[in-house]
Amino acid sequence: MKKYILSLAVVSLFYTQSDACAWSDPDYDYFNLFTQTIIKDKAYLPFLHNYSSRFYGGYNSALIPDDNVETWKKFFNNQLSYSETQNLVYKISMNDLNALKNGNPTNPLLQKMGSGFYQKYKEGIDYLIEAKYLEPYMSINYIESENSFYYDRDANRKNATALDYNKTIAALTSLYNAARNPEIKQRYGYQLVRLNHYTRNYDSAVQAFKTYVAPIKLKGSVYFMSLDQLAGAQRGLEMNSDANWNFFQVFMNSKDRKESAFVSMKLSDTASFSNIMKRANTNEEKNMAYFLLGYEDFNNPIPMMEKMYEINPDSEILKVMAARSINELERSYLPTYYYTSEAQKATEKENSTDNSAKDKSADQAKPEVKEEKLSFWQKIVRFFKNLFGGSKSDKTGDNAKADQSDDELFSNPDRIPFYNRTGYYYDEKTQDFLNNLEKFTDKTKEKSKDEYWQIADAYLKFLKKDYKASSEILDDIKTTNPEYLEEIKRMKVLNDIVSQPKIDAEYEDHLMKDYAEYFVEKKVVKDTATTDNFDYYGEVPSTADFLKDVIANRYFLQGEDGKSFLMNNKLSDLQYNPNSSLVKSVEEFYRKPNKTQFEQQIIAKNMDSVGNVEAFFSTIYGDRAMRLADFEKAKAYYEKAKSFAGIPRQNYDWNEKSGQTITPKQYTPAEYNGFKNISNLVFGHNVWESFGSADTESMKVENYTDFPFIKTTMDKLELADALIQLKKIGNGTGEKAAKANQLIGNLLYNTSILGYYRELFVMDIDNSNGGKYDFWNTDRKNPYKYYYKNFLDTSYIEPDNFDLSINYYQKALKLSNNKEEKARILFQMASAEQGKYYQYEAKAPKDFDYSDPKWSEKEEARQKEMDNLKNQKYRTYFAQLKAQYSDTETTKNLMGSCSYFSYFMR
Repeated sequence: MKKYILSLAVVSLFYTQSDACAWSDPDYDYFNLFTQTIIKDKAYLPFLHNYSSRFYGGYNSALIPDDNVETWKKFFNNQLSYSETQNLVYKISMNDLNALKNGNPTNPLLQKMGSGFYQKYKEGIDYLIEAKYLEPYMSINYIESENSFYYDRDANRKNATALDYNKTIAALTSLYNAARNPEIKQRYGYQLVRLNHYTRNYDSAVQAFKTYVAPIKLKGSVYFMSLDQLAGAQRGLEMNSDANWNFFQVFMNSKDRKESAFVSMKLSDTASFSNIMKRANTNEEKNMAYFLLGYEDFNNPIPMMEKMYEINPDSEILKVMAARSINELERSYLPTYYYTSEAQKATEKENSTDNSAKDKSADQAKPEVKEEKLSFWQKIVRFFKNLFGGSKSDKTGDNAKADQSDDELFSNPDRIPFYNRTGYYYDEKTQDFLNNLEKFTDKTKEKSKDEYWQIADAYLKFLKKDYKASSEILDDIKTTNPEYLEEIKRMKVLNDIVSQPKIDAEYEDHLMKDYAEYFVEKKVVKDTATTDNFDYYGEVPSTADFLKDVIANRYFLQGEDGKSFLMNNKLSDLQYNPNSSLVKSVEEFYRKPNKTQFEQQIIAKNMDSVGNVEAFFSTIYGDRAMRLADFEKAKAYYEKAKSFAGIPRQNYDWNEKSGQTITPKQYTPAEYNGFKNISNLVFGHNVWESFGSADTESMKVENYTDFPFIKTTMDKLELADALIQLKKIGNGTGEKAAKANQLIGNLLYNTSILGYYRELFVMDIDNSNGGKYDFWNTDRKNPYKYYYKNFLDTSYIEPDNFDLSINYYQKALKLSNNKEEKARILFQMASAEQGKYYQYEAKAPKDFDYSDPKWSEKEEARQKEMDNLKNQKYRTYFAQLKAQYSDTETTKNLMGSCSYFSYFMR
């Protein structure tokens, strides 16, 4: 007998696109700015749009009224509130009701109702006593097939077969006959149908409906509860067409059973829909059938929406379809992260240079930009501006960005939001879908009395960047609906901020004055005593998050990279990508006098704890100077960095009582903190290449006898000073000068991307692998195209210049007369030359990808070509070592420790 537990992995089969993270939730990947739940009929909330589950669940279930509770509330002449009725029907025990019946209630609610309550509603209370007795048994017995797919986790639970069938049927029939109130009578009929259904007496269930339910001419909630059970029995009898029709009736007429009725309908084929359409006589039935068809086949719902519009433009389910359509569009226009094509191509193909990648991506995801109509006079003015004002192309970098006109800023194709990627359902015609949906809402808002359609139309115009038209529609809406008013308020803020060409000081003041609630973070205190607050996927993206991204993007396009970076990141994040130009821009903002209130409270707050900020910047600049072999400049920076507190890492602790605690990492005196405790092995050479081994195992010291200023352990200031002294000595002649140059070459190689101490000058704690040490990123000055969100996901720092170490080795080789030392120097030069090859290989053109049917052949041919190139251009020092120094002890030892060199020598 086969048993399987349904795995979460199966869920992924329902999606046509998967995220890089196996545990990501697609409903967290966009900004839900159009609130789907503003539909008035909350019974349709489960049918709003989402991907992570079959039905939408982002709402309070209490919003959907319970038909049964409402019917009982009416039965008790509204003497009880909704919650009291719910308590009576579902929570108060059978024993409590019997106590009421016997005149001595103990339940507070029943005591409150008084002694006459039972006499007044005797039949209803008696029915509830019987229903509460039956309820624990009211489930169908599970029958496992030979190849059952599901594992029955609760095989011992009660089901209807545990009751004495004949005795129960007789009791219910007797109670039915004795009841005088038609509604209570029908409820006993419902129990008879349900009992027969759950005991798999399907024919008897059908007959019970005809005998006990249908003759009572009531078409309220009890009728449709019974019809739901009848349909289940008909499914058991394989009367699928009748079952579908009855489930359809339940779906259409109930409030709280829509989701279950939809699941029970078998609508997997066209024939099922056709049968329902054939039996649909009223406009309401036809309208609902179109809704189900549009809901199931959601590739393009507009044709179904058109049919629904013709029947009833005020239909609530038509609004549900519109909400779903808008939600799908949002996923393409408002993703939480706009992927940068250059970084993607560099990662996937490893062959994109800055310019070629930009050329290829220039047309990607361009927004709809309206053609600007200029008057004859405006054309003359613009001609003379261009004639005497100079070309924009004459200006470069941030100056060119800062000098852009409002028109240029507004028409920038990288200005978010814009159509970014296809969603899970739509293809390249998604933008056409936006236009078609806009036409539909524009038409419907004229016909329907519901302001919903005006809001939807305004929102679609917002997506199309027609902010003026969107704002005009919003200004004209007259409504008292609180949910509508909240959506309108939010959309007015969106239109205002997104339509602003440039974010300057004056507009920043406006943001703080009028929209501070969206930017000033509110402290949220969570109840640590319960785990109910825990959200596996983090916080849902909010309007405030979206606006923060918009502002960050505006700063980026304006050339204010420092401000753009700090909108989405903390100062300490620079440790992961200590790119000089970005660091410089952040520092410029840090030193900016007279910051606006927005800059102080929203941006500058992210200049978080890095210890001494001046020392933090100076360390980064000093590191870059070291990598450029500008030791004097490095020393000057390091003198300002003496109070560097260490690379700003954090400790994360968690316990059940207090939850998560985050504290800054405190470095011990023996730890490397980004500035201190640097071993003199940094001037040594590899014994073998193993980044995971201790430095004393991987590295070997050189002879430092002539250089007493090289201490056993040093901080960066001492290291820079030692290098300056070595550089002076290296300008001399003789073996000492040769050795000085060799040691400088060693340090530059050992702290490069290939060296054991590769972490020393890139703001890292150790040499363990990471994005900083990938060659594919070395030639991208800035992989970011929109703003610095997800900064930690893309590594970019300036590449190593291996020629610097090679130049020092060249001097050492020229000055040395020791053949063994020359062999060692040549091997180090060859190692540095390897780095030059890796850099070339990472950006070498590649005009095919893995999807190419001839990928293997082409990859093999390319690799052969690269190997030939490597041997011709990047093996010069290996060749020299082989030709002139193959007889040295150093060479023989190297052949024993370096397998590749041994292979080359053979």
